[in-house]
Amino acid sequence: MQELNEFLQLINSFIGGHQWFVLALLGTGLFFTIYLKFPQIRYFRHALKVVRGKFDKASDEGDATHFQALATALSGTVGTGNIGGVALAIHLGGPAALFWMLVTAFLGMTTKFVEVTLSHKYREKTADGTMAGGPMYFMKNKLHMGWLAAIFALATILSSFGTGNMPQINNIATTMKASFGIEQWITGAVLAVLLALVILGGIRRIVKVTEKLVPFMAIVYFVGAIAVIFYNYENIVPSIVSIFADVFSGSAAMGGFLGANLAFAFNRGVNRGLFSNEAGQGSAPIAHAAAKAHEPVSEGLVAILEPFIDTIIICSLTGLVLLSSGAWNKKYENDFQVTDLMIFDGKYEESNSLDKDKLYGHLVKGEAQALYSGDLNVQNGRVTNEVTVIHARSFAEDVLVMKENKPYNGTVRIVKGSLSEEGISFHGRSLIHSAALTAEAFKVSFFGNFGQYIVSIGLLLFAFSTAISWSYYGDRATTYLFGNKYVIFYRILYVAGFFVASFADTSIVWTLSELTIALMTIPNLFGIILLHKEVKSSIKDYWRDFNNDWPGVKTPE
Repeated sequence: MQELNEFLQLINSFIGGHQWFVLALLGTGLFFTIYLKFPQIRYFRHALKVVRGKFDKASDEGDATHFQALATALSGTVGTGNIGGVALAIHLGGPAALFWMLVTAFLGMTTKFVEVTLSHKYREKTADGTMAGGPMYFMKNKLHMGWLAAIFALATILSSFGTGNMPQINNIATTMKASFGIEQWITGAVLAVLLALVILGGIRRIVKVTEKLVPFMAIVYFVGAIAVIFYNYENIVPSIVSIFADVFSGSAAMGGFLGANLAFAFNRGVNRGLFSNEAGQGSAPIAHAAAKAHEPVSEGLVAILEPFIDTIIICSLTGLVLLSSGAWNKKYENDFQVTDLMIFDGKYEESNSLDKDKLYGHLVKGEAQALYSGDLNVQNGRVTNEVTVIHARSFAEDVLVMKENKPYNGTVRIVKGSLSEEGISFHGRSLIHSAALTAEAFKVSFFGNFGQYIVSIGLLLFAFSTAISWSYYGDRATTYLFGNKYVIFYRILYVAGFFVASFADTSIVWTLSELTIALMTIPNLFGIILLHKEVKSSIKDYWRDFNNDWPGVKTPE
């Protein structure tokens, strides 16, 4: 597992994990924001009217209403990124990472407006009478780049597993085990059956489920998060200050957190921001292409609301829960994940600032420190060698080596700081991340230990709805590449992958998700940049026709 994770990380370091990728993503959003004169601000109120169906026509073609399309797209974005992803970003980059998530969302509102407009404009009706759209269709029908469209569609199928499938069920199963003691494979099996029942019904069944599920789950999580924040009301202002205080310098070490520089916070924040709202990835346009509309721009306007709801509202709430509760930099008892475990040769003390600086340099700046290789001697679960155990980027405390849930006696083989033996596990106190961290934060509230159940229920609803929507994205990409008759095989693989990922290693799942996001985003950004003039002309046509159809209605143009 460790070798596979390292291999995926190596590939991702040249693509999604590299600085050029996040700069390209933000740069595209910034370009369109300026080029189109801040549509996310100017058109926001009008978008709210469009999504309510105020300007619909009976002749509009499509499989879903504006609201249903928005709910489906939101169910695809509001998922583990809002609960586990925010916690992972702050765990890696500190409070400053949340700022870069918000910047990504603000610029992403314009990016999503552009990609949805183009995708809706060049959608097609399939043999079964349903609509099919997405970036692959404007790549084929307008840019005449069938090769690029094929790359995007293939990346969409891969990303449906890496973004919408595997991370979602993995977080659900992990959280359900931590909260209720349910074995991960049992959670995976039950939800895989439910998933199959929904997605076999196609887009019409999917939108009926998501239009009811999304508002309900948003309200449950919103109320819970607000309760936690106000319980810790004295920390609200310091938490907000911490988000902005170290934006251009990185977050300083605090508690168990070893610190993060600007580049690290920026990269993690933007990366998690994209995973959360998917602006620029080209996924949401596939859902919006099914919407009933006679003007593509009207559906693009609806899409402006997605990053606002998903990241600016929900992710901000999660971030304030983590910061105001103080859970983000505290150590908790937990079972160590192998991919988060590093064993250094020699003793490093957390109370020694020089030792902390050395490990900070290793973890954040890439300044190598000696990793331990050899046998660890273990007596009654305690390591007797002169080594330092780091877990989840923090000094591990009260470390116990376990085998079959009992303290281990014997030797444990370590290779370059990593555990290489099956059946051996480490337990102790350290920082935690992802959904487990958010669950701990919710306990610091009126709810006490019951707070973790709000996270569990919220994560279950959020992540399951994301898996539903992403099955549709992969479904449409499969239709584009191979035709309708092969969709059933895709759905079978999707459900099977959903089950298997319920008990896979979390870190590998997150690494895979980052890689597949990049493989899908790059062709999409390339395509919408090439069509920037087409977007501007489509907007002009929309407002001209709108003024003719709705004379006397005040517009932002």
